[in-house]
Amino acid sequence: MSHYVVQPVPCVDGAVRVPGDKSISHRALMLGSIADGVTEVRGFLESEDCLATMQAMRALGVRIEQQGAQEVRIHGVGLHGLKAANHALDMGNSGTAMRLMTGLLSGQQFDSELIGDSSLMKRPMERAAAPLRKMGAQIATFNGKPPVKITGKVQLAGIHYELPVASAQVKSAVLLAGLYAQGATTVVEPAVTRDHTERMLQGFGCTVDAMSGQVRLEPPTRLTACSLEVPGDFSSSAFFLVAGSISARNRNGAGLTIKGVGINPTRTGLLDILGLMGADLRIVNHRSAGAEPVADIEVHPVQLRGIHVPEHLVPLAIDEFPALFIAAACAQGETIVTGAEELRVKESDRIAVMAQGLRAMGVQCEVLPDGMRIQGRPEGAVFSGGQVDSHGDHRIAMSFTVASLRAAAPIEILDVANVATSFPGFVATAGSAGFRLAEHR
Repeated sequence: MSHYVVQPVPCVDGAVRVPGDKSISHRALMLGSIADGVTEVRGFLESEDCLATMQAMRALGVRIEQQGAQEVRIHGVGLHGLKAANHALDMGNSGTAMRLMTGLLSGQQFDSELIGDSSLMKRPMERAAAPLRKMGAQIATFNGKPPVKITGKVQLAGIHYELPVASAQVKSAVLLAGLYAQGATTVVEPAVTRDHTERMLQGFGCTVDAMSGQVRLEPPTRLTACSLEVPGDFSSSAFFLVAGSISARNRNGAGLTIKGVGINPTRTGLLDILGLMGADLRIVNHRSAGAEPVADIEVHPVQLRGIHVPEHLVPLAIDEFPALFIAAACAQGETIVTGAEELRVKESDRIAVMAQGLRAMGVQCEVLPDGMRIQGRPEGAVFSGGQVDSHGDHRIAMSFTVASLRAAAPIEILDVANVATSFPGFVATAGSAGFRLAEHR
C-alpha cells in the first residue's frame, strides 16, 4: 500500500498550476461522444477517473484520440449512435462518472452495467436511480449500491423533479436522461450546485434555461460538436489555497499563486468561506475558457478566525471541506460546519475520517450528524505529527499533506494511491511550492 511521508515545513510560496477540472473533463467526454462531429478538448485531466470514463465511451463505440499532453479528439457518434458494450463498464473511483453515466445510458436501446473499484462499489446510487425511474428508466442496484444495471429500449418521459438534497451529480444524471425523453425535463434545486452540465449542454447546442433555482431542458434532435478548453480544477487548487493561508511568511513576503483556475461561481464556495475566516485572497488575470470563467488566485499568509460556515455555501464547497477542516484547526476560535451530510457518502465518510485524523494529531473536534465542530489552535504547531489513515480518499490524503505546514513532527499518510484519480503529479506540484513530500510504495 502506497503512503506519503511529509516533513514539517514553515512556508510555501511561488506559483503552481493544478491539473484540468475533473468534473468538466468527465462531461466533455460524455457529451462529445453523443454529438455530431469532432469535439476537441484542451486541458483534459488525464487522471485515472477520467481515463476510466474515456475507456467506457470507447467501449460504447466512440473513437477517442489522445493527441498529446491534455489534448483529446472525440469523434462523436450522434445522439443515438452509442453501441452496446460487450462487458460491464468500469468507472474506477468516480461517483460522478457512475451517476452521470446512469442518466446517459437510461435512454439507450441496449442494456448496460456499471461497476467500479472497491470504494465506488460501496457508494449509494439510489439518489440518482430514483428520479430516473420516475422518467421510466429501468435501473437495478444491489442494496442501493453498484453494480448498476440498466435495461434499455424504454421510452423516457420528461419530468419536473425537485431535488430533496442539493446534488449536481443527481441533477446532471436527470438532465442527461432528459436528452432522450419525450417532453421537457425540469430540475428544481434546494440550493445552487455546480452548473458545468448546463453550461456544456448549451455549448453543444441544447436549449437549457437556468434561473431561479431551476433548470429546464428541451430534448434536442442533435448535439453539435465544439471545441472545449478545460480550466484548472478548483477542487485541486483548494489544498494550495489553504496552504498559502496557514503558511508562515517567507523572507520576501511573497505569497503563493495558483494559475489558470476555474472560478465558476457554483464551485467557489471555499473562496467565500475562507474570506469570512479572514483569508488574504486576490483573484487576478480574469479570462474565459469557453463557457467557464478562469483566473489566477494569489494567497498570502494570515491568521484565520473560526466561523459558523453559512449553510448556503456548503453545496458550493462540498468537495473542499477536507482541506477546510485543516484550515479550521489552525484558526483562532471555533469553526462549526453543519448542513454537510453529503460528506458522509463521498469516497469515504469524510466527516468521520477527517475527525479520526485530526484527533490522532491532537486537534479537538466533535463530530456532528451533518458536519463538525473544530477547536482551532492559532499559534505554533497545531498538529502533533504521526500516522493518519486516508481510507483511500484522495482529498483526505492531500489535506493532511497541507497539515505539515503546522506540524511538530513528520506526518505519515496511509493509502494514498487514489490521489492519482484527481491530481496526477501531486507530489511534484506540492514539492514545487515548498512541501517536503515523498511517496513510498
